[in-house]
Amino acid sequence: MCIDYRKLNAVTRKDHFPLPFIDQVFERVSGHPFYHFLDGYSRYFQIEIAVEDQEKTTFTCSFGTYTYRRMTFGLCNAPTTFQICMFSIFSDMVERIMEVFMDDITVYGSAFDECLVNLEAVLNQYIEKDLVLNWEKFHFLVLQRIVLGHVISKKGIEVDKAKVELIVKLPSPTTVKGVR
Repeated sequence: MCIDYRKLNAVTRKDHFPLPFIDQVFERVSGHPFYHFLDGYSRYFQIEIAVEDQEKTTFTCSFGTYTYRRMTFGLCNAPTTFQICMFSIFSDMVERIMEVFMDDITVYGSAFDECLVNLEAVLNQYIEKDLVLNWEKFHFLVLQRIVLGHVISKKGIEVDKAKVELIVKLPSPTTVKGVR
């Protein structure tokens, strides 16, 4: 379901908390021998909306009028609010044992045992804050992983060769629309 929140977003005071630059996240994550890649479940929907603000999300359908109790997709401050929450929850761990970009969490360590200890710390924080993870998207104790078309590993950051091959094999454009 998609609700048009353009009118609400137009009168909402924008939160200018910056999302992390992905190239900086890659730099901090790369170069470690062991990784855990975790994924949050239902991203924004884990954050409760203040009771006094819930009426602002009201929508009507053929079954009645409803309001959201949890943050929904389409609100202009949803990404920054979620990132602020993640940073506040993991403030003592970010850039030390983990990186967080929205609901994607990378836990790393310089040794096998250290990586397991770091994972335990992150998972304990998730449990303490009643957050939910998507177990189907977990990758435990991996040596490398492709993230946004880049291979992250102990060797550093490399371009995914499969992506390069796909681009090389694309036919040359022959129309203006093809160039666009």
